[in-house]
Amino acid sequence: MFTVLTQPPPELDMSSKIWIPIRAGTVFAEPGGELCHRSRAPVGDGSDAGAFLGVLDGIGVWAVDMDPAGEPALDEGDLEPVPLRKLYGRIPDEHWQIAGRASQIVEFERTHRCCGRCGTPTQTNVADRGKVCPECKHMAFPRLSPAMIVLVERGDEILLAWGRQFPGRFFSALAGFVEPGESLEDAVIREVREEVSVEVADVRYFGSQPWPFPHSLMCGFTCRWQSGEIVIDPDEIIEASWYTADDLPPCPRGGMSIAGWLIEDWLRRSAETA
Repeated sequence: MFTVLTQPPPELDMSSKIWIPIRAGTVFAEPGGELCHRSRAPVGDGSDAGAFLGVLDGIGVWAVDMDPAGEPALDEGDLEPVPLRKLYGRIPDEHWQIAGRASQIVEFERTHRCCGRCGTPTQTNVADRGKVCPECKHMAFPRLSPAMIVLVERGDEILLAWGRQFPGRFFSALAGFVEPGESLEDAVIREVREEVSVEVADVRYFGSQPWPFPHSLMCGFTCRWQSGEIVIDPDEIIEASWYTADDLPPCPRGGMSIAGWLIEDWLRRSAETA
């Protein structure tokens, strides 16, 4: 079990540690993909530089910035560089989520060294991981971008779309970022209308997922088609249509993303009512 903390607790055994070196979305792991378990940091001179993330099964976890601009020495033959996406499935899901957290914290630390208001070097508030400007007192916290993802249902069909973010022909649920002053449910209705010109109702919460590409919080929903024919926004969508359970296009099924969980849940419910 992983417990999120900003500072090591006094009783923590420091003889064994977990290190997660990060460079541009790539995790440096033990050969085979396991997280790095060592008493000293596997970078530079082995000092304990890094951002403390919390405690995993009694062992402290630190994230280490391997940004090329200030890269400490690393034995490339000692650790294996694995893109965060490809690390999924090679380690337990909880460990993958911790690696995603490490990637986000490293990015925050790297991009908030100076105040965004006046340019003064920032200080870290150890209580909440915020960055505080000693001059103008401006505060910044690790960035999270809330986004909604929704599976639109119509009878025994669901609406899936091929978005321009997918290089190959691959379909998924509709998704988009929440705008200022907007509720999650409002975002669902607006994004569906903007992307495929369909009106929906009965917006229901499904679940959420931290998505570290780069710093999203995906909030999943289901909803019911109310009216309208599909007319795509060509700037966002290449193709969209209604699909039945026995005629699905290439799409996520389970796996690492909440899109796959939504589709698997719908397939299960469809089978139960068939």
